[in-house]
Amino acid sequence: MSVDTHKETRQFQTEVSQLLHLMINALYSNKEIFLRELISNAADACDKLRFEALSDDALMEGQGELQIQVSFDKEARTITVRDNGIGMNREEVIQNIGTIARSGTREFISQLTGDQKKDAHLIGQFGVGFYSAFIVADRVTLTTRRAGMTPEHGVRWVSDGSGEFSVETVEKAERGTEVVLHLKADEDEFLDQWRLRHIITRYSDHIPLPIAMPGTDDKGEPNGEWDTVNRANALWTRPRSEITDDEYKAFYKHVGHDFEDPLAWTHNRVEGRQEYTSLLYIPTRAPFDLWDRDRRHGIKLYVQRVFIMDDAEHLMPTYLRFVRGVVDSSDLPLNISREILQSNKLIDGMRAGSVKKVLGLLEDMAANEPEKYQTFWDAFGRVMKEGPGEDYANREQIARLLRFASTHTGESAQTVSLADYVARMKEGQQHIYYITADSHTAALHSPHLEVFRKRGIEVLLLSDRVDEWLVSHLHEFDGKSLKSVAKGELDLGDTETEEEKQAQQAAEEKVKDLLPRIKAALEERVEDVRFSHRLTDSPACIVLSEHDMALYMQQLLKQAGQNLPDTRPVLEVNPAHRLIERMGEETDDARFADWASLLMDQAILAEGGQLEDPAGFVRRLNALITSG
Repeated sequence: MSVDTHKETRQFQTEVSQLLHLMINALYSNKEIFLRELISNAADACDKLRFEALSDDALMEGQGELQIQVSFDKEARTITVRDNGIGMNREEVIQNIGTIARSGTREFISQLTGDQKKDAHLIGQFGVGFYSAFIVADRVTLTTRRAGMTPEHGVRWVSDGSGEFSVETVEKAERGTEVVLHLKADEDEFLDQWRLRHIITRYSDHIPLPIAMPGTDDKGEPNGEWDTVNRANALWTRPRSEITDDEYKAFYKHVGHDFEDPLAWTHNRVEGRQEYTSLLYIPTRAPFDLWDRDRRHGIKLYVQRVFIMDDAEHLMPTYLRFVRGVVDSSDLPLNISREILQSNKLIDGMRAGSVKKVLGLLEDMAANEPEKYQTFWDAFGRVMKEGPGEDYANREQIARLLRFASTHTGESAQTVSLADYVARMKEGQQHIYYITADSHTAALHSPHLEVFRKRGIEVLLLSDRVDEWLVSHLHEFDGKSLKSVAKGELDLGDTETEEEKQAQQAAEEKVKDLLPRIKAALEERVEDVRFSHRLTDSPACIVLSEHDMALYMQQLLKQAGQNLPDTRPVLEVNPAHRLIERMGEETDDARFADWASLLMDQAILAEGGQLEDPAGFVRRLNALITSG
């Protein structure tokens, strides 16, 4: 079989070049993380080999012990990180190192500010990985061979991080990957045995396979042996009382590929009908691929400390996809496959238990550390709103964790819980009222809120795109039904006084003949026209049926190519408004039709909808204004 041995030079993907430039210039105060990231990648490569070897023992090539080696050469001014893991072939090298195949990359690049401190935090959200080598090196050489391939299929990758890299096929006797960092002139601090050992024990002590460095004798001279630097035992298997917060945080940075400390974590051992250990983390910031629902990299699954797979979507529902951590089972077979996971009762039990632990952790945070919980909600609140529709069994618990903006605060910050709302409900109020809109401003200024403001009734202001999905699945809380102020007949319970009812009836009586005229003028555009009980200042508003989607959402779906059934709204008019009284005085049918169309169009605009004939709207508006 012929092997492609030619050497080629390629350009980095644009985003990679920008990321390299940023890291080299922004992470000057955190240089040592390069070793943490390279060791983490090496550990992942060993884990992947161990998993693939469960079904193909030949991949081990007669070398059963997996390990990572770290060494340095003072004269050559190099640091070498070597593993005997899965390795890569030529195409994998080009794909994994030449490009960033990750959702949200362009958004990441667009948010860079030029402020090194702020940008360093953005890098943390993105994950630094292999490219961190260029923080301390002006040239990096990677040599690798995929397990199961013959020695002549080795690959060498070389780059100085300036915008291009070279790839060539070489001989490599052993499987795995070797990364050689040619250090910059001012990075001699890392050419030191104790400095490197300190970094390894600080960041990688928890990795459950040995990290070795060349041994030394009493005089500090090499003795020809390799010493294991880390404890090489799985952190999650140790008792909680023996693990420090710093160790928990260091392990999170490894398993979460994050730059920052976690917001919170929960470590549990379950015994009884099934046995497993879970160590689950809540990140401080949202990753950039949070909205890629198909991107699953949160939970690593182990069986008896043997890595089985990551991307274990069966262990955590989609609405908790931000959770990072490990689950280690004592009951599952070592050769478990993804297909078996789909119908395994033990997995179902671990998933249910893990979800309860995460929700319990969040409940405790919300009750005892509200500021920290607000940090969590600002980062992950929109994802949590997917929960009631996805996880019926935990709907009530999830509902207690939800936060919203409301007319009570008037601010866009989502700080109001449903329990807060219920505690402030007016006497006689039977529903939890809300409104959905395309923005907080649109919700806050909606004409549907006028009567609620007049009576001091709080309304939740829902302006996230996911909110329409949320309210379609969350129908009640604490025995109170959720009701849109913009859909269906208005029901204010016992909050309306007899005096207010009589005033409404008197206003309607004055223009009682107006409704059929408006409906006739609008013909097929409306389902019905009726007097409104929800308006005090505006002349009219659009009201949808209980099950209709908000106008702005209908517009978004249509723009996305979705075919939606034709629906006609109800037009509600305010009988006490001067414009409605003026229409009642209009005798010219053509002018009345213009007034009716204008009324309908402005009601649609107020709801965030789009007009089918904006030019006609402008023409009618100008004609009516100029006519006095």
